[in-house]
Amino acid sequence: MTRDTVTRLCKALPHATLDHNFGPGHDSWKVGGKLFAIVGSLGHGVSVKTDSVDTARMLIDAGAAARAPYCHASWVNVPLDAAEDELAHRIGVSHDLVLASLTRKAREALGTG
Repeated sequence: MTRDTVTRLCKALPHATLDHNFGPGHDSWKVGGKLFAIVGSLGHGVSVKTDSVDTARMLIDAGAAARAPYCHASWVNVPLDAAEDELAHRIGVSHDLVLASLTRKAREALGTG
């Protein structure tokens, strides 16, 4: 997989927007103004949110991901050489978790109620 694959997967998600708030070469994908996926300038992987620190640890222990640098312990970095369906799943879960965590007002502004 490549950075373009991550872009395609993120762009396909409802209300996903691309930002570069960490600087040029850092893709920050957001929903409702909150991060759900980050690809750093080196582009070795995509950092995504999990539902808990325990889930993140399980993915790291299983070798499916690494600790996401500069992020909370519930975030993991999935390597770009992961299978596309695994990458799509992890990005989708992160998106859904962040969307669900938005305030009702923010969800209503997106039309997701």
